[in-house]
Amino acid sequence: MSFPKFPSAVSIAALLVAFAGLGCSCSLNPPFFDEAVWRAKVQSADPALLYAPHFKDDLYFNPWMPDGDKSLFAVLRWRLTASQEYTEEEKRYLPRVVDKAKERILAMPHGDFILWIGHDTFLIRLNGEYWLLDPIFSERAVVVKRKTPPGITAEALKEVAPNLRVIITHNHYDHLDRSSIEDLPENTKMFVPLGLKQYVQDMNKRDVTELDWWQEIKMGNDTTLVCLPMQHWSRRFGQGPRETLWASYMLITPKVTIYLGGDSGYFIGYKEIAERYPRIDYALLPTTAYHPRWFMHYNHMNVDEAIEAFNDLKARYMIPQQWGTFHLGDEPPGYSILELKKKIAERKLDPSRFIIMDIGEILPLQIQ
Repeated sequence: MSFPKFPSAVSIAALLVAFAGLGCSCSLNPPFFDEAVWRAKVQSADPALLYAPHFKDDLYFNPWMPDGDKSLFAVLRWRLTASQEYTEEEKRYLPRVVDKAKERILAMPHGDFILWIGHDTFLIRLNGEYWLLDPIFSERAVVVKRKTPPGITAEALKEVAPNLRVIITHNHYDHLDRSSIEDLPENTKMFVPLGLKQYVQDMNKRDVTELDWWQEIKMGNDTTLVCLPMQHWSRRFGQGPRETLWASYMLITPKVTIYLGGDSGYFIGYKEIAERYPRIDYALLPTTAYHPRWFMHYNHMNVDEAIEAFNDLKARYMIPQQWGTFHLGDEPPGYSILELKKKIAERKLDPSRFIIMDIGEILPLQIQ
């Protein structure tokens, strides 16, 4: 999720006056969004385009379903139109925070696990090596303030995992946080999508490897890192729209396979990923910032789509991520999990396959 630089109240007022003065017929009312039409469009995309060139005129794009950049008017329309109503429970619901993660890690010197630090930040131990996904320990992602603290501090992390391998999915501020990266040890190994190498090296990190979609790296110790497509985009101050690539990833060992879903809209890629990598144990999938649907649908899955993506991937377990930390869409930060629990009950899905973690929780990985 990106944090666009919204115009000031004065700028908004001036724009609205200009629209009126020009006799603009554009309505600020939310446009109608048809889920069925959207789903048909997704299903009609050609899977072969997942392997097509995705860089043209110095910009990256999703060749299976290109999407234009959001206009200023679209952003204004989102920010100025009323969102749907939410109950007090939906507004207040947040994940539980479990403390003393450092002590608990040190007390378990063996075994693979996943620790949820918050948002899309996870610490994963595989074969005795530590992987960190999209680290953000800061109090804010630009202007958006945390609702819950990190499950482990950056200082404590250095004590338990001095030799880190860090995976970055894209350059949005809630996934690539400068102060968090700079605070990691200088010898940290970084893995980033195309276009981000120099940018991350400027954060006092020298060991940076750029990856393209479908590229695999054998890491030694029987671990493989795979860079995979996701349906999103990139932008931050100093980097224009789509100047750097975005990616999901797979971590593969002989014992366990973990899909790292990053930040994505629902797309045909999930089925193709399952075809290429048929033994996925854990799928970390985003469930946030999907309201309003007319504005968010291309880049962010709603709960129904996250369940569909889980089914497409044919994974054993789904771990929802990106909820309960930052308030990014119209829906409250914990809303998606209440909705997920409702969907599980309504559809009579097996609740044991949906692992809703607490922040700071350590999940020992089940090996088949």
